[in-house]
Amino acid sequence: MANPQRPLPETASQTAGPYVHIGLSPRAAGFEIYEVEPGQDIAGPNAKGTPVEVTGIVWDGNGDPVRDVLLEVWQPNTHGAFAHTDDVEPGFRGWGRVICDFDTGEWSFKTIKPGSVARADGGTDAPALALWIVARGINIGLQTRMYFPDETETNAVDPAMGHVPEDRRGTLIAQRTEDTDPTRLSYRFDIRLQGDGETVFFDI
Repeated sequence: MANPQRPLPETASQTAGPYVHIGLSPRAAGFEIYEVEPGQDIAGPNAKGTPVEVTGIVWDGNGDPVRDVLLEVWQPNTHGAFAHTDDVEPGFRGWGRVICDFDTGEWSFKTIKPGSVARADGGTDAPALALWIVARGINIGLQTRMYFPDETETNAVDPAMGHVPEDRRGTLIAQRTEDTDPTRLSYRFDIRLQGDGETVFFDI
């Protein structure tokens, strides 16, 4: 019987393991469980706003691509409203789930550019995508944000960005790339887990 005077030790953490895709993205693992794979349509089929495509790679501390990454994307709509609020447009999902290519490590997703989010204190958050990253070797999912390079003014006053050392803020800002599809803007956002240029991760 446990001693009631002594707190129980914390359960040891575990990595996501090799089965993360079966549970969260089964089609990529070869399992046709769902008619429509969950999380493939981030914004919803009729979402208003500027279409964007984001591509990147998650790099480990040795400079090698991590090839079993799963990323979840969370965002507001083009007006800065999240899916759980009353003023969001019908059908807007505001979240999605993508995995990387098992050979190259590259991942990509399409959505719409988010708007600035109004804060209770009267300020605003800069347009950004929230990313949650899991893979083998990562004990606890990593949280980061992707900001847009063409939002210089709002990025400069974003409260979360303000807590980041100035010399590391660039790790949170995507790079604009040549548009392969004329109907949408293209961005590159590589994530570095360790080493030079390590991406800023948030303790949430």
